[in-house]
Amino acid sequence: MESTAVPAIQAGRLEAPTLVVLAANALRKKILAGELEPGERLLEERLTEELAISRPPLREALRVLESEGLVHTRPRRGSFVATLTEEDVYEILTLRSTLERMAFELGIPVKSADLLEPARQALIEMDRCAREQDRGALVLAGYAFHSSLIRIAEHRRLEEIYASVQQQLLVCMSRNLITRERFFEDLEEHVARHHQLFELVESGDVDAALAELAVHGERSFESDPTAAQKHRPQPTRTE
Repeated sequence: MESTAVPAIQAGRLEAPTLVVLAANALRKKILAGELEPGERLLEERLTEELAISRPPLREALRVLESEGLVHTRPRRGSFVATLTEEDVYEILTLRSTLERMAFELGIPVKSADLLEPARQALIEMDRCAREQDRGALVLAGYAFHSSLIRIAEHRRLEEIYASVQQQLLVCMSRNLITRERFFEDLEEHVARHHQLFELVESGDVDAALAELAVHGERSFESDPTAAQKHRPQPTRTE
């Protein structure tokens, strides 16, 4: 079973991740890659066979994902992959747009090159994921990139608000990536847009970075191309 989990460090020792952690990581990536679709029932018998684990660690892993908002459980019916309504998508995207714009307005020009290093490293990971067609890991790296750019504002409460909706953003980003790849761009082009945004942030040109940010998510939508017009954050003019 594949995993990107980093071993925990305790008392000076590296500890291997548990079966629960490995299973949660594998299922999380499957959900974010679209291999497990929104609303799909998670059949324990099939998953225990695919992940080569028993039911107890699988059920604990599902509880972990439920706490993250990626899975929900219905009494006597089982566990299902979380879904997003049109209203969910609208609220997530408008909140994300507002928070990221605020970070750019407060943080550009960036005060220190060190503040940009996490975003640079996330781009390196995004490049790797695109080359290897690792869609689940690409979604996670994409979130790491955007959350790193939030931190250029050096605004603790802004960071906390953005982090508080992390799992909802991940679900939305996952659906966006799947639809973008289907209709608009391949994975390399997807990552290239993020490189372009990073370069403008690094340049210190706040107006250019804000203009790119305004269109960066213009095709952010959950289910079909026509929804882009309904859900996309609208650019705000700057004088």
